Amino acid sequence: MAFRFFKWLLRERDAPEPSTAEEVFNLFAGSYIRELAFQACVNLTANAISKCEVKTFLEGREVREREYFLWNLSPNQNQSSAAFWHKLVYTLYRDRTALVVENGGRLYVADSFCRREYALYDDLFSQVAVGDFTFQRTFTASEVLFFELAAQNAKQVVDGLYASYGELIAYGMRGYQKSRGEKGVLELDTAAAGDVRFKETYEEIRNKGFRKFAEADNAVMPLWKGMKYTSLASKTYSSDTTRDIRAMIDDVTDFTARAYGIPPCLLNGSVQNVESATEQFLTFCVDPLADSLQEEINRKRNGLEGLRRGNFVQFDTGRIKHIDLLDVASSVDKLISSGVECVNDIRALLGQPLINEPWAWKHFMTKNYADIEKVLTAVVEGEQT
Repeated sequence: MAFRFFKWLLRERDAPEPSTAEEVFNLFAGSYIRELAFQACVNLTANAISKCEVKTFLEGREVREREYFLWNLSPNQNQSSAAFWHKLVYTLYRDRTALVVENGGRLYVADSFCRREYALYDDLFSQVAVGDFTFQRTFTASEVLFFELAAQNAKQVVDGLYASYGELIAYGMRGYQKSRGEKGVLELDTAAAGDVRFKETYEEIRNKGFRKFAEADNAVMPLWKGMKYTSLASKTYSSDTTRDIRAMIDDVTDFTARAYGIPPCLLNGSVQNVESATEQFLTFCVDPLADSLQEEINRKRNGLEGLRRGNFVQFDTGRIKHIDLLDVASSVDKLISSGVECVNDIRALLGQPLINEPWAWKHFMTKNYADIEKVLTAVVEGEQT
């Protein structure tokens, strides 16, 4: 019954219909292995993007008004900013493109759309669907936010690679099953074979007796007169075989992570070199993605004139890493004493509330900092005296 159900489910997914239960198992196992690796990459990246603060600037001054509210708190009535960014990143990584439309001052990630491309004019987007609603109008490229990854869809490449690598995993699974199997030789007396009821008895033993005996952990096999069973191989329960399968599944995660610019150790749970791996993840995966999102938002929602007036948004990826206040105490002291940052700038970096006092916005510098010309002048005057 289960086998027929799985075959029906594969037909519903337009997948090739398997002929055996083992083929069904391999198809479903492969699908889940690939999906697990893909979801792990998407979730890690989406979590990082959702932790970014989208800073909004008006005439060169950082403000927190409606635009800030849309990107950092509530893009629309049904989603928080975290849910919005997760859907956007998932759609972008799955389809290589993602479309965001504005309606009534709210932002929505489209579930599906049709794009008509032009070389010298705005592309057109029709049949834009969000949930159960489909817009009855056509959007131009200047009216929407259209995000696009590299020219090649990484997910299709990874799926194609797995089509070959999956055979190796299936072979390892079959090897593990064989290592737990029971094989033997059944000797039959010629006199017993001549019995009129021999065929019926043999069929019953082969179809029921031996199958239950081979699958059970503890069992007794009844034999009729004239039959002798000799075991050739017993169940080994080899742990090495299962670890080999796990290693091959980890390989799928590794090459999926590399396709999206993510250090594999961040996905497989390795605790070695986490700091450097995190830096690599932010530099080669998150920062380029944040730049791409930032550029599309600025060029569509602010444009050249807005940029000239100092109106723009900026993704602050410095919020992604967890910061321990005690670990960065000396660095904080240097940033403030050198005049690079004010107290409120540091508190913002640490995720702490700002201080609503004028002194918290002032920049300070210790007295041992001086203009180099003044230092040289003092040295020359000291030598002359």
